Amino acid sequence: MEYILVIVILFISILIYFKIADKYNIIDKPNHRSAHTQITLRGGGIIFPIAFIVFCLFNLNEAVQNYWSFGLGLLAICTISFIDDVRTLSNKIRLSIHFVSVVLLLYFTGAFTLMPFWVWPILFVVIIGTLNAYNFMDGINGMTGIYSLVVLGSLAHINKDIIQFTDENFILYPILACLVFLFFNFRKKAKCFAGDVGSMGIGFWVIGLITLLVMRTGEYKYILLLSIYGMEVVLTIVERILLKENIFEAHRRHLYQLFANEKKVSHLIISSVYAFCQLLINIFLIQTQFPIWVIILIIFIPAGGIYLGLKWSLKKEYNL
Repeated sequence: MEYILVIVILFISILIYFKIADKYNIIDKPNHRSAHTQITLRGGGIIFPIAFIVFCLFNLNEAVQNYWSFGLGLLAICTISFIDDVRTLSNKIRLSIHFVSVVLLLYFTGAFTLMPFWVWPILFVVIIGTLNAYNFMDGINGMTGIYSLVVLGSLAHINKDIIQFTDENFILYPILACLVFLFFNFRKKAKCFAGDVGSMGIGFWVIGLITLLVMRTGEYKYILLLSIYGMEVVLTIVERILLKENIFEAHRRHLYQLFANEKKVSHLIISSVYAFCQLLINIFLIQTQFPIWVIILIIFIPAGGIYLGLKWSLKKEYNL
């Protein structure tokens, strides 16, 4: 009954947001880099911080005791991201808030206690890089929602059947938020886009869960629950560096963008394929007992080869 009520609250919340976004013209206008062609409401990903607030209301005592630092970090990064969706902010302001949010996240996961001092800067770089990867990959209908659903589902399975590393509801609430969001976003003509508030919000939540899992188990292999996003972003950055492009400027060099923009493949098909590939990797990752370096070789050699082959083929076909 609780979960049905949560879905109803989230559904009503996003409908209210649609009214506000429509009134104040919070929209996404397509440009030459966009993979969409119609004006669409932006910021539908506000459902993710709302889901955390609802989680706190239904689990008040536990939230106050155990989740306050995560909540502050999530709400801070979502607030600054939402403002950036509405009006462009300077990189200094955004990065400052991101830094504070990551500090709160690492405090929440116990990383400052469990990890040596020299590892902290590495964690900062990895987490901020992963957050930005989540943001970079949020470019077509369904991508953020269905990919996050696969990762969260994998984490829920690990938490229930392998090792409990957090409260079950702390994983189920963002799953419910993804389902509600996908109802409006997983469409040929999406009702809304996640916006930075959505990609950064759910990215922060997913990264928090994976960090909790790594701290609980000492198994760094679980970082590979996000390996498709990681591989895509890293290889694209390397490509842009080789082409002497500014890696901080928006672009259309991701493989999913080539398929969507040049090949005209359905956004929903592309998003589903990305999520399915990550699901296959997660199943292998959870079942195997190989050392992490063996897992990395098994995953990234074939996956990287397929990725580079597809990108080379598309670039050759369209003279890019």
